[in-house]
Amino acid sequence: MENENLIALKVLGITRSEVQPGAYALLLEDAASTPDEARRIPIVVGAAEAQSIAVNLEQVMPSRPLTHDLFVSMFHAFGVELRRVTIYSFKNGVFAAMMHVSNGVTEVDIDSRTSDAIAIALRTGAPIYTTPEVMSLTSYEWRRDGNYKPQKPVRLEDLPVEKLERRLQHYVDNEEYEKAARVQKIIASKTNQPHEGE
Repeated sequence: MENENLIALKVLGITRSEVQPGAYALLLEDAASTPDEARRIPIVVGAAEAQSIAVNLEQVMPSRPLTHDLFVSMFHAFGVELRRVTIYSFKNGVFAAMMHVSNGVTEVDIDSRTSDAIAIALRTGAPIYTTPEVMSLTSYEWRRDGNYKPQKPVRLEDLPVEKLERRLQHYVDNEEYEKAARVQKIIASKTNQPHEGE
């Protein structure tokens, strides 16, 4: 995947998840955003991953290396560089990321949990990207003045079934059941299947 097709992201921080008790939300933002307007992506992460990311963001030095510190030490010891992290997929409520690494001779893509890839990217200074599709599907608009507007008006009826199914799962995972019911009805009409209540 070429860099020009990707959207650069920056890490804003960690907050407690309002959706999953005991979990945290990692907040990413389009690097091209302005101080008054931004596209943001929340990613639910576990407590251990949240701690590892927060430790780095707050520049806290743990008494012993954390797992992600160990990875970075191994990269350095063997001359491996993390070139970039790409969040390339959002399916069934789960983000997927790829770490693009190089030893100067060989370059490989390593599939990774998004939280792990970002924790390592923060420690190495590697850039973080996502695809336009993931950004469109998972981001929301933040505005300093509190007035929100959609990024692009998109008719759900015009989306293919595959995208509708991903959006349905996203709404269910985030407990947005009215939106999920609407999407489910559209999927049923596209596939000629009766939906619940008919």
